[in-house]
Amino acid sequence: MKTERLNYYIPVELIAQQPADVRSNSKLLVLNRCGDKLLDSRFDRIGDFLSAGDCLVVNDTKVLAARFFAARRTGSKLEGLFISETTPGVWEVMLKGARKVKTGEIINLKDHAGADFCTARILDKPAGDTCRLEIETDTTLLEKIGFAPLPPYIKRNTDLRQAASDKLRYQTVYARKAGAIAAPTAGLHLTNPLIEQLKGNGVEFAYITLHVGLGTFKPVTAENLDEHEIHQERFSIDLDNAQIINAAKKKGRRIIAVGTTSVRTLETATIGSQVEPVSGTTDLFIKPGYEFKMVDAIVTNFHLPKSTLLALVAAFAGLENVLAAYNYAVQQRYRFYSYGDAMLIV
Repeated sequence: MKTERLNYYIPVELIAQQPADVRSNSKLLVLNRCGDKLLDSRFDRIGDFLSAGDCLVVNDTKVLAARFFAARRTGSKLEGLFISETTPGVWEVMLKGARKVKTGEIINLKDHAGADFCTARILDKPAGDTCRLEIETDTTLLEKIGFAPLPPYIKRNTDLRQAASDKLRYQTVYARKAGAIAAPTAGLHLTNPLIEQLKGNGVEFAYITLHVGLGTFKPVTAENLDEHEIHQERFSIDLDNAQIINAAKKKGRRIIAVGTTSVRTLETATIGSQVEPVSGTTDLFIKPGYEFKMVDAIVTNFHLPKSTLLALVAAFAGLENVLAAYNYAVQQRYRFYSYGDAMLIV
C-alpha cells in the first residue's frame, strides 16, 4: 500500500493548540463503519452510544515530564526528549541539534526557569538525533527540569503557567503507571464524573498499560507502508483486567478500545478468542488488511496524515470511510490531533 493513500488536507487552524475548557466538552464524531453513517455529538454524551455490559478498555500509562531544555557551553540552545534510562544515570534521548554536539562534550541541563540546573556528558550518538547522556543519578530529575512532551505541532513558549496547565491536561485522569513519552490522547476526554456515570449505567472498565514511545508517533517516511518499522513499546495486562475483558467478550458484549494504544495492546495479547494476562513489548503494526481478534469499537482522536495511527483506524473502519469522515470533520470545523476532538467508531 502506498503511504500517500493515507494523506488528506487539514487546515492549520484546525490543529488544536489548547484542550477543551472541560475535557468531556469536546466534540464527538460517531462513525458507523458498516453503514458508512456519520453523527455529530459531544463526548459527554458518549453514553448514548454505549450499552450496559460494554467494556471500555483504557490505557493507564502516565506521561513523564520528558521534554527538557539544555545548552552547550558556547551558549547555543538544545531541546531534548527523554526516551529511557538505559542504566542508572544514563539517558537515551532525542536531541534537537544533536549533529552539532560532540561525543564527550559537557552540556548544561536547564531548570523550569531556564537557569543551569546540572550537567550532562554526551556519551555517544548512535544515530540521527539520538544521543546517550551521562547525568547525575537522580530519579526525580525529570520532574525538576522536565515539561510535558507535547508534539511539535502544539506551539508553546516558556510561559510557566501554561507549562503547568499542560502537565495536568496532557495526562488522563486515571494515569497511574509512569513510563510514557506521549499521551494516549483518546483518554484525555474522560473525566471522573463521566466515568462514574458510565459505570452507573452498567458500562465496565478495564485497565491495560502501554507506555507510549517512539513507535506510536514516529512519522512514516517510506513510500510503501509495509517498509515502515515500528519501535518496540512496553505493555502489560494483569489477570484481573484480562478476566474482565474476557468475561465481557464471552457474554457477547462489545470490547471498546479507548485509543490506538489500547487497540495494539489488546490485539497483541489476544490468543484465539481470549486476552492473556501478559507483559512484554510489542511492535505490532496494524494496517489495512489486518484482521481484528478482540476489538469491536474504538474511541480515538483525529490522526496526522500518513501516520501509523491513521493506518490502524483505516484497517478497522475502511480507508475510504475514514477519509470521508476526516473530510467531513474538516468541513464541520472539528479540532484535530492530541488536544482535539474525538471519534467513536462502531
